[in-house]
Amino acid sequence: MPLSSFDPWILAFSAITVAVTLWMGFRSAKSSKSASDFFVAGRSVSVGWNASAISGEYLSAASFMGVAGMVMLSGYDALWYPVCYACGYLFLLLFIAGPLRRFGAYTIPDFAEGRYDSPVFRKIAVCFVLFIGFFYTMPQMKGAGTTLAYIFPGLPYWVGVLVVGLVITLNVALGGMKGITLVQAVQYWIKMFAISVPVFVLLSVYGGYGKQLGLNQGAVSAAPVALVERVALPEKAPRDGVWLAPFGPLTTKAVKAAAEALPAGERASYLAEHQKPYSLLYTFSLIVALVCGTAGLPHILVRFYTNPDGVAAKKTTMWVMILIGVFYVFPPIFGVLGRNFLPELYAATGSKGPDKVVLELPTLIRAKYGVLGSILSGITCAGAFAAFMSTFSGLLVSMTGALAHDVYGRMLRPQASAAERMRMFKWCAVLVGGVAVLLGSQVEQLDINFMVGQAFAIAAASYFPLLFMSVWWRGMTMAGAATGMLSGGILALCCVTLTSISDILAKTGKAAATASGGNWQPDALNQFWISHPLLRILAEQPALWAVPLAIGLMVVVSKATRASIPGDIRMKMLVLHAPEKLGLKQEYIQEQQGAGH
Repeated sequence: MPLSSFDPWILAFSAITVAVTLWMGFRSAKSSKSASDFFVAGRSVSVGWNASAISGEYLSAASFMGVAGMVMLSGYDALWYPVCYACGYLFLLLFIAGPLRRFGAYTIPDFAEGRYDSPVFRKIAVCFVLFIGFFYTMPQMKGAGTTLAYIFPGLPYWVGVLVVGLVITLNVALGGMKGITLVQAVQYWIKMFAISVPVFVLLSVYGGYGKQLGLNQGAVSAAPVALVERVALPEKAPRDGVWLAPFGPLTTKAVKAAAEALPAGERASYLAEHQKPYSLLYTFSLIVALVCGTAGLPHILVRFYTNPDGVAAKKTTMWVMILIGVFYVFPPIFGVLGRNFLPELYAATGSKGPDKVVLELPTLIRAKYGVLGSILSGITCAGAFAAFMSTFSGLLVSMTGALAHDVYGRMLRPQASAAERMRMFKWCAVLVGGVAVLLGSQVEQLDINFMVGQAFAIAAASYFPLLFMSVWWRGMTMAGAATGMLSGGILALCCVTLTSISDILAKTGKAAATASGGNWQPDALNQFWISHPLLRILAEQPALWAVPLAIGLMVVVSKATRASIPGDIRMKMLVLHAPEKLGLKQEYIQEQQGAGH
């Protein structure tokens, strides 16, 4: 890999972002002295800092890189992702943020045990922190591998995953929640700068948004073949019916046009695989997953425990909606520009496909303005680093906290001192970081937003029903809550795992067949999905049926076991919903274990 292939500006901006992240981590580590600092940042984070930190944590690689790639690949129907990401926070604001903070805890399993007086339920709840967390770390690792492979041409994808994983694991092990709060808040503003400035420059050079959108309209061409098969494209960007297509990503008309360009013997199998007859059903399920899943992400929910009270939690959520809403104006513009100027990305797979359109577009300026293009590329790479580093940090804290606090500190060694729990936190951070790197190295072929949608589906089918029903229905019992969460969550987990594995096998097989000049033949599992498109849709995005199933089971089983409703349920509901000025707010962990823990 020749040194001349490195762009010094891109290297400089990326290195500065990593260095600043590490510096802030070391600096914050000095002020992380207690278990409360490590798990909930001392419950003292102001509204402004927390809103910036949550936004920095939430705007992951899926938001910074994945949304633009999805818009480029699928058209405007991909906007369901950012719209629902933002709408999920409205649901969180209205129904969960305030009550959750008023109850007081370190983790969601704390809430589960406290609400139902059941240590057993803690063990059930902690598993889903890890399930959701690991599924959500995989797209962050894909963003890391893609970005490093772009900065260092020829660098293997897995090396980028390993490097970023080591940096973030070190940062989290040093300072815990308090250590990453400042880092994530600063990283939000880095991402906002990195996503907006290149857009303004690109539009000023190549014409306004209306002009760019107009280039995407026109007659259906042969381009849809490339959209699906990733083969060579004509010189101009695809001008097809995708922009008005149901989420799928292709219209029936476009698929038929693509099939006409294929040899007669291949048309039938192509149509069977790509017509997507239940694409609207997929869209509805995706909406449910993204909106409800936002209210079930443990690494986001734990942030509300860092606010001083429930009022601050609600104000924080309102500001988060504003901050992420402004951010989401910009990625779709990258997608539109990518369709016009970087059609070659359609022909690539894995870390070299449309997911890197945000990184590639600024280089177009280089031909006209030289170093300005390199500077813009460096800025977007810095933003990409901030994106996957901040989200991975939050996920790592959430999963590490579950292991160190819930598994070690409450199950294995309840008598452990605060110092012992903090030491275990650091060891667990290393363990979780290692597993995340291992998983992330296996998902190069999957699209970032596709993986995020599946993580949201698991959260929507498990934690969302638990939190929503526990906060608002006093008739919930531990048996009902556990049955619903386990049934919906595990079924969703199995379905998305199965479809992810089949997609990896299919895309790896297609890439190998293309490289060898042969034809790819679907294996037995992928052939089954082609023959049963409805089952494929319901398994790939299970939220549409898994969420109602979980809630329904909670209601039925709770009514059947109503005798086990906690005796102090009236007081618990008052704590969840009464205004703070009445003095009923509690800090559950301190009451249960003492302030020293």
